[in-house]
Amino acid sequence: MSRLVGRRALFAVPVLAAVTFGVFAIAAASPFDPVKAYAGTAGLTASQENLDELRANLGVDQPLVARWWDWLTSAVRGDFGDSSTLRQPVAEAIGERAGWSVLLAATAFAVAILLGTALGVLAARRRGGPVDRAVSSLAYTLEAAPPFWLGLLAVWLFALKLGVLPAGGLTDTGSDTVTAGQVARHLILPAAVLAISQLPWFALYVRQGVGDALDEDPVRGARARGLAERTVLVGHALRSGMLPVLTLIGSRVPELITGALLVETVFSWPGIAAATVEAATAVDFPLLAALTVLATAAVLAGSLLADLLYGLADPRVGFDG
Repeated sequence: MSRLVGRRALFAVPVLAAVTFGVFAIAAASPFDPVKAYAGTAGLTASQENLDELRANLGVDQPLVARWWDWLTSAVRGDFGDSSTLRQPVAEAIGERAGWSVLLAATAFAVAILLGTALGVLAARRRGGPVDRAVSSLAYTLEAAPPFWLGLLAVWLFALKLGVLPAGGLTDTGSDTVTAGQVARHLILPAAVLAISQLPWFALYVRQGVGDALDEDPVRGARARGLAERTVLVGHALRSGMLPVLTLIGSRVPELITGALLVETVFSWPGIAAATVEAATAVDFPLLAALTVLATAAVLAGSLLADLLYGLADPRVGFDG
């Protein structure tokens, strides 16, 4: 296990470096001017001399490679630079927002896995039956539904029509303090929408895996010995059928991140979505690079976690990946 983690860590170094260089290259080719975005309306009346001075202060007057290398060497020392859009250090800006994004994504992912597994097992018990058809139809329908559309629908139904849940934000209107109860109440809708957007994949994978396991000889033998149906499903078929799902966990991380950004925007959740949008539109090089590194590291960590879980669940595979 330690060798696998070490190999993946070494592999992640050039990947992260290449990704950050790509961010700086794309930003440099962008038609947006970060100096004008930083200056705002004042840039319309500023002299060229003032704009050039501001360009030098922001470091965007340097060549692409020089800008990237300066940022990379500083980032290795823990200095990710200053955000020109948020007007604060990048590390501080991300630190204030990343925790809320992690809370949202982790809650939604856990709900999606648990609920998707339960629905998949129910569908696999009688493949071709009414429950299977209902679960499969629902999964394929939700699979095609964009997260932002689900979010808008949830706001219209539960916040505007029924008035049972808040439409967005982190705390109630007029509240000066953040309490656990308010956060939990405001988390319900965005976490549910993000979970629903991820649920179909787990339901369909578990349905297929458990359904195939029920046709295997060991499971048939367990049934022939008179074991209870619940024991056969949970103790035999589910354990075997869950192996492909473990690899799915890592592959769903990129879409989980994308979905979380969309859901955060719809529900005004104070995560990193707003910072990402602002950094992209204003060509904020340091913030863009740091957010991209964070997202890439999350994807690599998800892939590693999937391999570790698969190796622990199936000793025949081991940790040679």
